[in-house]
Amino acid sequence: MLSLVAASLYFLLIHFAVSGTRWRDAAVQRLGEGPYRGLFSLASFIGICWMAGAYARAPTIETWGVLPRLRPLMFAVLLLAVLLVVIGLSTPSPTSVGREGRLAAGAAAVRGITRITRHPFLWGVALWALMHLIVNGDLASLVLFGSLLLLALAGTRVIDAKRRRRCGEAWEAFARSTSNLPFAAIAAGRNQLGPALREIGVLRPVVALAVYAVIFALHNRFIAPLT
Repeated sequence: MLSLVAASLYFLLIHFAVSGTRWRDAAVQRLGEGPYRGLFSLASFIGICWMAGAYARAPTIETWGVLPRLRPLMFAVLLLAVLLVVIGLSTPSPTSVGREGRLAAGAAAVRGITRITRHPFLWGVALWALMHLIVNGDLASLVLFGSLLLLALAGTRVIDAKRRRRCGEAWEAFARSTSNLPFAAIAAGRNQLGPALREIGVLRPVVALAVYAVIFALHNRFIAPLT
């Protein structure tokens, strides 16, 4: 368990203390954007592998226990999470790595899923982590998925702060047309759901459904049965 705690703290530290902060800006200035991204990706990969290995070896210490009755809800929420992740990854956005230049397009940069939330990938990860945390009901899951949930939710704020610091008014113009919290901009009348659905199209959701089916099958075979 100590290894899992240490791995989770390491993973949170490299993101909160480096990524999105002025330490990152200094590192990029010293190393260059490409080398910095490479080193940070390597550090993140090491952290993920460490967390996964430590979680697999951690003892089972129950908290509230397994909640099988929530599985229908879990399946629905995880489908939403996969939709957010797949559609988010396939939609160019100024919040994506290396896509800051899209801010120059102004309001035209707000398209598809970014009309719903400017951080679809991170919200998908947050929902995935939240459901795994709730349904598993043990201390190791609380540490692992709680860390990932915290990172995903806080990551939306970190990215916003980084873009605001580096892009100024161009970022503010983009942010006014969208929202961090899903559907908040639409509820406030700053955007519309109809154009978002039309721009997302059919292919992205179909791919997401296929990814969901593959994850379901692999999870049943290699990790734990979901049925």
